[in-house]
Amino acid sequence: MKRSEVNQFIREAEGFFAAHLFQLPPVARWSPDDWERAGSDADMIRAQGLGWDITDLGKGDFENLGLLLFTLRNGAHYAEKIMIVREKQITPWHFHWKKVEDIINRGGGILTVELAWATPDESALDETRPVEVYCDGVRRIVPARGYVDLAPGESITLPPLLYHKFYGAPGGGNVLVGEVSLKNDDMTDNRFLEEMGRFPAIEEDEPAYRLLCSEYNK
Repeated sequence: MKRSEVNQFIREAEGFFAAHLFQLPPVARWSPDDWERAGSDADMIRAQGLGWDITDLGKGDFENLGLLLFTLRNGAHYAEKIMIVREKQITPWHFHWKKVEDIINRGGGILTVELAWATPDESALDETRPVEVYCDGVRRIVPARGYVDLAPGESITLPPLLYHKFYGAPGGGNVLVGEVSLKNDDMTDNRFLEEMGRFPAIEEDEPAYRLLCSEYNK
């Protein structure tokens, strides 16, 4: 991704969050110079990977395959993120070995979440086993590779080893999505069905507007 694209998407995200009255913490507005001045006072933010995060999953097609998020907290036992899932922008099939997470539609369009259990060797989707999940505490059963549509205010709880894929439903616009979960570990607890990159390679065509969480220690 080009730095100018990253800058543009973050500026758009700031406007989207503001339009939905979702307030980010002050660190969300820090410039690269602010990070230089912060020094060791911000070491917890660096260690926990808080802040802006954009990924194109190594495919170079962010508009259709990728995700923008801001990690608000990531403590010893829990984490919280706020995300923007663009209309028809796919976060592809993946699961977590340890993390249980609630995915919450906080506003905007409809979020479609597709579901399938992992096969015993984890290399494929179980095409036959139905999926039992809870949406706001109400049990739902969908067929393998079935889906749940979440309207604003609705949520789904995703257990470990459950492959899921999500995107903004066509025609509904972008979606403000929250995630509340056990501790997040992107380095060891993501299992993608197909090999994906995690953090984008950035072409520096203009100065950074905000640093990404993967850039603090560079």
